[in-house]
Amino acid sequence: MNAHVAKPRVPLDLLKAVAFDLSPEPALVIDADGGLAAVNEAAEALLGQGLGLLARGRFRAALPPGSALLQLLDRAIEEGARVREHGIEINLFGLPPFEADGAAAPLGDGAVLLTLHVRGGALGGERGAEAAGLQSIVGLGRMLAHEIKNPLAGIRGAAQLLKGGAKPEDAPLAQLIVDETDRVRRLVDRMEAFSDDAPPRLSPINIHQVLDRVRALAASGVADGLVLRESYDPSLPLTWGDEDQLIQIFLNLVKNAAEAAHARGDGRGEIVISTAYRHGVRVRGGRNAAHGAPLEVKVQDNGPGVPAQLREHLFQPFVTSKAMGAGLGLALVAKLVTAHGGLIDFESEPGRTVFRALLPIAPPDAARIPA
Repeated sequence: MNAHVAKPRVPLDLLKAVAFDLSPEPALVIDADGGLAAVNEAAEALLGQGLGLLARGRFRAALPPGSALLQLLDRAIEEGARVREHGIEINLFGLPPFEADGAAAPLGDGAVLLTLHVRGGALGGERGAEAAGLQSIVGLGRMLAHEIKNPLAGIRGAAQLLKGGAKPEDAPLAQLIVDETDRVRRLVDRMEAFSDDAPPRLSPINIHQVLDRVRALAASGVADGLVLRESYDPSLPLTWGDEDQLIQIFLNLVKNAAEAAHARGDGRGEIVISTAYRHGVRVRGGRNAAHGAPLEVKVQDNGPGVPAQLREHLFQPFVTSKAMGAGLGLALVAKLVTAHGGLIDFESEPGRTVFRALLPIAPPDAARIPA
């Protein structure tokens, strides 16, 4: 009888070291003296240098005064917990400045683990290009609203008159003109939304009341025939938002999720709306001033996922996989979430796509604005 020989266990420290090095996100360990104690392969690839070169100087000394990254490291030590910030501008080792999301976690004895997520997978420019694209849509929306809506009304009216006196065989052609005119009008209306530069009308809002309204609208419309579930954190504080715009944001996200879930074609489509409080999450605004945005709302579907070729630019105007889509829904969502001082991102794979919005909470002394 053969004796069972147990395989030797891999030491836990070795497993942790392998996991650190194989992580796809750049990760760096900064010691109490501000030097680099370790970097993984992703960090070396991002910074273009190995640990030997990077460790010649103190990491903290390479950061400019007032650096957001330096503040993030200090917060992790002061709070004794993992902290995160979105949209940090990073300027290191002579590289062109780039923007990334950062997370810092204390390791004890003054050491900190820093991980970075570079949005779009490339250095620099992507957020600027996205903002420029939205800005061009603002001007385009204004122009279209002024120059196209009035002629469209005339074309539609003429087509209806023609339809009334047309031969039976010609009536479908007149109706086609009416239908296509209505479609162009809807497109212009959606683009015109970008030209509204007025800031959100902020007041303390119960996000669950917003989501219940969205759920009710979706259940009797786009989500009909789907399983629609929610998983709410009942202890969430009020968010600081514009109720109408928040409804628009999450109705757009649920509508997209519903279309994806319906695309399964097997009758098993499902949407899950969930909320949570994420401690330590901060977002940087236009002047790089950080503020908290810990209130998280997720909209998840079990559809086929976002096509790989669209993921890099999904929140830019005119990016869509739908045959009849205008590609403006998610761009508008991004515009409205940003105006609220929040952040929108997503993760996707076949069978699971999650859109996540992070929003600020209402100041403790804020009063609700009357309707």
